[in-house]
Order: sequence, then C-alpha cells, then structure tokens
Amino acid sequence: MPVSEQARAISVSEIHEEDLSGLYAEMLAAEPKLVGPDGMGRALPSDLGSFLGQILAHLKQGGSITLRQDDTTLTTMKAAQLLGVSRQFLARLLEAGLIPFHLVGTHRRVYARDLLVFKAKRDSARRKTLDDLARAEMDEGLYDRVPLPNVANPS
Repeated sequence: MPVSEQARAISVSEIHEEDLSGLYAEMLAAEPKLVGPDGMGRALPSDLGSFLGQILAHLKQGGSITLRQDDTTLTTMKAAQLLGVSRQFLARLLEAGLIPFHLVGTHRRVYARDLLVFKAKRDSARRKTLDDLARAEMDEGLYDRVPLPNVANPS
C-alpha cells in the first residue's frame, strides 16, 4: 500500500502529549456554551442531543423554530406581519402602550422580545377565552348539539 494511503503516526513529545491530554480533559469537563456576537456566553442544555431531538420533533409536528437575538429591532411593518395584524392596528397598540417601542428618528421600532411577550399574552388570553366558552357550552349541554337548518330562510 502506498505511503499516502496509510495512516501516519505523528510523534508527539511527552510535554506536548501532557498539554494535549490536559486540554482535552478541560474540554470534556467544560459546560457547552453558545457565544453571541457580543461575546456573552449562554449555557446550552447538558444533554444537547436531547435538546436537538426536541427541536426536530417540534419541526416534524409542523412547528417552527426562530433564532433571534434579544436586541433585534423590528419595523412596524415586520412586527405587524409577525402578529398577523395591519400596520395601522399595530400602531394603535403601540400608542396605547400595550407594546413598548422606541423611536429611531421619526420611525417606531419594536424589540422582538417585547413583541413576542405581547404575542404570548394575547395568544394565552385567546386560548383561555375559547376554553371558557367551550366549558360554558358543555355545562349547558350545548357543546354536542348540531343546529337545525333554517327551513324558512335557506342559504
């Protein structure tokens, strides 16, 4: 077999071998972190494989994953799109103080974290209202009833 196809052993001095062994041990003992552009490290879950498995399962069920920085700013147009509302409706929410914003010149900007907090509260309130409505219909025995067709005024 030609030399180029054979694995070559690299000789390492004992001093370098100790250094490499120590470095490897430190690497194994270190807590995994994700380092952002600001240089701040954020600890990753100890079982990264499990974490990635949860993400993949979520995606497989049709969910979505968003990676963002905490200080990401959004235009009112992009923020409105993320909430599924018009830009004018979002502007009313901002002026009412329901979502914090700041000005860049004369333009309003929203931090993504503030928008997502508002969205989570809104969605939670919607779910609670629907649950309360379904519970009230169950209590009144209306939940399983099928309305009769309107014979006098067919549509």
